Amino acid sequence: MALAEGAAVPYAVELGLTVLHTALYAALFLFAYLQLWLLLYYRERRLSYHTLCLFLCLLWAALRTTLFSFYLQNSLQALRLQQPFAHWLLYCLPGCLLFSSLCLLNLYFAEVIFKVKCAAEFNKYKVLLYLGSILTSLLFLVVNLTCAMLIHGEVPEKQLRWTVLARALVNDSLFILCAISLACCMCKLGKMSSANVYLESKGTSVCQAILVGSVVALLYSSRACYNLVAVAISPDSVPGPFNYGWDNLSDKVHVEVSSEEYVVFGVVLFLWELVPTTFVVLFFRAQRLSQNLTPAGMVNSHSYSSRAYFFDNPRRYDSDDDLSRLGAREGG
Repeated sequence: MALAEGAAVPYAVELGLTVLHTALYAALFLFAYLQLWLLLYYRERRLSYHTLCLFLCLLWAALRTTLFSFYLQNSLQALRLQQPFAHWLLYCLPGCLLFSSLCLLNLYFAEVIFKVKCAAEFNKYKVLLYLGSILTSLLFLVVNLTCAMLIHGEVPEKQLRWTVLARALVNDSLFILCAISLACCMCKLGKMSSANVYLESKGTSVCQAILVGSVVALLYSSRACYNLVAVAISPDSVPGPFNYGWDNLSDKVHVEVSSEEYVVFGVVLFLWELVPTTFVVLFFRAQRLSQNLTPAGMVNSHSYSSRAYFFDNPRRYDSDDDLSRLGAREGG
């Protein structure tokens, strides 16, 4: 498998795009790596949503940087990996990491909503939420790995077609469902004025949370829908740069890849992978939280749900409507 000769895109353009992609993914890797060290420096918990999401994004950026580094040195070496697992590791595992980060983002905002409304309800459903997120990520991983191994094995062409379609149906449906769930969380956060107090104690705000959640949900769901349509209706016999989805180049093991497909492959990774991942890294970046949040009516993350904050908070009995009216009066 190699890039097709007589390419419509000049080699200098391909090389420039390869260098650009390598630099972008390497920069994101270094930024996420720095954030993890800053979390340790600020004495944050080692096992938290911040560290898990940053670690997943770090691993994703490392795999993408490695892939385009191979393209930079030798495209044949990148495209003709002899070991099926190595091929899956560089081309398919990043998609699994993106889905796991989406599940963690869902879990994080669900926890925020539960804690703002009633912390006791979160403790009641905490185990179910954690197990559901873990099992969903494992299902995505198992389906992706199994289908990838079948694709690289000796299977008939008709069975190969159904294998690709089955993987697209399962994986993309999970992406769409998780994106819808994240969008619902954003709608609930937008209606809860008191959620801003909790999020600001974490170093962010409702506006930032809604922006990140909306961008991630929109980009992941749009790519999943495109992938389903592309796999379902695109004929394999008609070559074209747009007739593929998440794992296009990993599926084309024994055929040549045109320069147009390679360029579109990079554009797809930039728009539907790099952009949402960058938003997630920026959202969970390490921050030194201010300890003096009393004038703003806030507290730090360690005392928000504590008894001390409850009894010291002058607005502890205010409902969401009271808080919104109070904010409007102060704004006026």
